[in-house]
Amino acid sequence: MPSPQAAPDAERPLFSVIIPLEFHRGQWEQSWQGWMSQTIARQLYEIILVVPPDFSPRENLSALAGGEARLEFSDSAHDIGLCAIGAARARGKYLFFTESHCWPEPDVLALCVRAFEEHPEWSGFSCKSIPVCRNRLSEAEAAMYQADIDFGMKIHPWRKVLDQCFVTRREAYEECGGLREELGHFAEWVLAAAYHARGHVIGYLEEARFHHYYIGRLSDLKTFTLDFVEGEIRYLSEGRREPGSELLDIPVEWSSQDDFDPALARSALRALVLDGRAWSRRPHETWRGFRRWVGPALFGNLSARGAARLAAAYARCVLTALARVGSRESIARWMKRYIAALIDFQRLDCIRRVREAGGGPLQRLGNPVLAQAGFNAVETWQGRAFRWSEPEAAVRISARPGRNVVRVQCLNVREPFNRIGLRFYLDGERIAERSIAIHEDGFELRLELPSPGEATLAWTCPRFAAVGDSRRLGLPVVAIEVASDVQPREA
Repeated sequence: MPSPQAAPDAERPLFSVIIPLEFHRGQWEQSWQGWMSQTIARQLYEIILVVPPDFSPRENLSALAGGEARLEFSDSAHDIGLCAIGAARARGKYLFFTESHCWPEPDVLALCVRAFEEHPEWSGFSCKSIPVCRNRLSEAEAAMYQADIDFGMKIHPWRKVLDQCFVTRREAYEECGGLREELGHFAEWVLAAAYHARGHVIGYLEEARFHHYYIGRLSDLKTFTLDFVEGEIRYLSEGRREPGSELLDIPVEWSSQDDFDPALARSALRALVLDGRAWSRRPHETWRGFRRWVGPALFGNLSARGAARLAAAYARCVLTALARVGSRESIARWMKRYIAALIDFQRLDCIRRVREAGGGPLQRLGNPVLAQAGFNAVETWQGRAFRWSEPEAAVRISARPGRNVVRVQCLNVREPFNRIGLRFYLDGERIAERSIAIHEDGFELRLELPSPGEATLAWTCPRFAAVGDSRRLGLPVVAIEVASDVQPREA
């Protein structure tokens, strides 16, 4: 590693500091002064100011920066896109990403030089973020995000890219695909997952300190969460199979989006209504199922979006009032409630738009399954992946018209299937017992599928009361298969 006292190459600085001038919150001059006050030799690093088209103080920019920075003008209006442009035009061995409302302490770059010398296994690292707050809302905002940052930096196995202050070896950044503007701030998580999946280690340099300005304005918070959620749903809708994609959590709003298919919801509701034994033997649970499906059956996801919108609006009203008269503890509590409700609503709304545009790939129960409603997230038991259905569930299946065998493969984790009182329905009509074969690993249903070869299979069963699990559990389904002209196997 070259000495900090001399440039490693007259044409190539050691660091390229990339500062997007979007979302500067009036702090970009302080950010600039922080970078101009670094203790290492000035020729060791270049500063790239990436300027969006709507940056208002353009006339002050050249006067302040003088010849000390490279100005890169861009049509992009998003700081992730600006960062990507800056990285593409940077010359340094190491790329340093930051934000224009953050400013470093004077020894940050000197500490970075030492960190790369002492940790050759690091492909990059994030620095420590110190909140700067000007009002009580900004204090609550900072506390919420700082808890998430600390979890990512110190506990989470890979979520360690923090665009406030992230420095990386150029070749690792390029190998992992860089920052993608269309993903918004979700691009940080995608990049971090790609680093981890490709074996790159990201460290945490706590002694390198940055000051991060929190403005404490709810409109900005709403904009930021929408940006993240839109990127998340856009990424999921692409169905990418790339290193790191398997590490990203699938939000329940995405994995359960078929629950709001009105036709499927009506099939589950009809099965419940037709199951007379359910109403007589378990009325309380049956009413829960009725309330569960009547909204999606009538309104799709409109009722869920409406409820989520109301929850977010209510939390915002409470938070606005508490900002004036509430305690810091109550403000922090309602800040979390507001953000959680806002994310829920924004996800549902983004998914609605994706579905209207043609939808995106989902992990369903098998190739013949076109849509499925009433299933929990994927989990594993003894190495096998499966999904718990709810006591009422419905799947839309595809096969050649005519005689078919539908296999519903299940795990043997509840009482024997022939004793649970399960009933199947095809397109709203109950399937006769003689057409159902019960095995230890599930069911075989011999069915006549109508033209054009699509049908809806629904079922109802008593709830499985798992210890310590409040979910409404039905069948532990591994997969659903459809085959034509298959002879029934021996029991």
